Amino acid sequence: MKRLGFLLFACIAALTTMAQRANYNIIPLPKEVKADTTKMFTLKGGMGIAYDSSNPEITRIAQFMRQWVSEATGLQLQMTPIDEKASIRLAIMTPGKKGKKAKQQPEAPLTDQQKEGYTLTVDKTGILICASEPVGLFRAAQTLRKSLPIVKEPAGIDLPFVQITDQPRFSYRGVLLDCGRHFFSVEFIKQFLDAMALHGCNQFHWHLTEDQGWRFEVKALPRLAKEGSVREKSIIAPSKVRLYDNIPYGGYYTQEECREVVKYAAERYINVVPEIDMPGHMQSALHVFPNLGCTGGPYPVAPHWGVMREVLCGGNPETLNFLKTVFGELCDVFPSPYIHIGGDECPKDRWKKCPKCQAKIKELGLTTENIKVEGGDQRGSQDGRSAENKLQTYINHEIEQFLASRGRSLIGWDEILAGGLTEDAIVMSWRGTKGGIAAAKQKHRVIMSPNVFAYIDHPQLADLSKTPRTTDSYIVSCSKMYSFEPLVPEELTKEEGDCILGVQANLWTEHIAYPEHALFQLLPRLGAMSEVQWCNPEQKDFENWKARLPQLKKLYDKMGLVYCNEVE
Repeated sequence: MKRLGFLLFACIAALTTMAQRANYNIIPLPKEVKADTTKMFTLKGGMGIAYDSSNPEITRIAQFMRQWVSEATGLQLQMTPIDEKASIRLAIMTPGKKGKKAKQQPEAPLTDQQKEGYTLTVDKTGILICASEPVGLFRAAQTLRKSLPIVKEPAGIDLPFVQITDQPRFSYRGVLLDCGRHFFSVEFIKQFLDAMALHGCNQFHWHLTEDQGWRFEVKALPRLAKEGSVREKSIIAPSKVRLYDNIPYGGYYTQEECREVVKYAAERYINVVPEIDMPGHMQSALHVFPNLGCTGGPYPVAPHWGVMREVLCGGNPETLNFLKTVFGELCDVFPSPYIHIGGDECPKDRWKKCPKCQAKIKELGLTTENIKVEGGDQRGSQDGRSAENKLQTYINHEIEQFLASRGRSLIGWDEILAGGLTEDAIVMSWRGTKGGIAAAKQKHRVIMSPNVFAYIDHPQLADLSKTPRTTDSYIVSCSKMYSFEPLVPEELTKEEGDCILGVQANLWTEHIAYPEHALFQLLPRLGAMSEVQWCNPEQKDFENWKARLPQLKKLYDKMGLVYCNEVE
């Protein structure tokens, strides 16, 4: 009996240490996967990762790869100099030309998507990753990471022979996190960025200011963050009831912390797009500087959610001075080529009655035109090119010129269409797709972010008892999000379609106060959005996506990411 017991134990031990197999059916799905499952390369501990150690970026990517392999499999790989005999090789070269060095001067500039492209080859010699830019090596390393099984005991990993050729469909693949309504720590934001990088996202839209809190330190205006970041209380019931907790709530990011986030994101090839929302959603700033409002205040930092009628005075010359001070320091901290100015939900009630605003309108010769403006018919819609809407366009144009002098492009929500677009503005279309279509027809760059497909503050399950309380006016399920097609061929020509830079998911936080809840709202919907952002339409199949999801969930578990376990 003892001998039988020993043999049984030995058999179980042998089975648990047998090589497990990699699976290339990952999310988002690569552009092309040619696998031969009859042939295997076995990845074992002690094998080497060869890379160009003189290049800090490639060195960092090699270190990421070593870390990710260890976390998933327990295997410890060795870092080695460039060595053709190493089991894993990272190489900058012309995509698709194995063993050929890249030309010094390419015949044509690479597109942003091509820069992120890569090939990943597994054959009898090992794993070869090739890309024209380090970012492509990073995307390939994430592909390898997601292909590996999660094992409890270190063991060899069988990788079927494969040739993966990949690059993203869109150059802009974003996610917004609203830190104005609720403040999230730098530590959590880093975890959020890690989740984004896992899904191939490359733009972190950081919503830093709101009526309910100013979160960005402006050194020239020290009171702005210190006082504007704190509201005296927060609403704890639906807006019609207006019950409050009477507990002060606050928090803001120092410029040093913002730079820390920028650096962490850049190491994962994510650009941080900061947003200072103006001239609406500014009550936290008006609390500190009431002279910038039309009535002179006083203005509390808003304790409840919604669209506030108190906005920056469009006719006060100090308004532009204030904004240029804020955006100037924002540009000093954030190297992003894009700066978001908001521009949404700015009621003009005060402007219509404000002597300064009306005087400025007269000075500029602005008049109301009876023109219906495309952009949606939901909340925040502003039809007609009114003189007041044109005054907002004037402010937008002033800030656009200021940002252009700093080498930046302006992004605004689709309400910036209302007064006529400024010359080089990028429109982020949130009230459906109409605003994006209208902007693209005017040859403006567009980011599609329609609320009914892309707002992940809404529930993802029809049974609301299975989800934490959040915005619940409609459901944005994984299948709904996955079904979104950003290019509208029946509306846009090929040239107009080329104006669509990409797609963004938005996580607003009126009802989301904790990291666990934020992650629950994000995942696995970001997996669905990632295929909208990365994959060509003919690749997409929701049932196939669901079949691939369990493998990604295992990695969520390994990374300590909270997620919704049901999918609709």
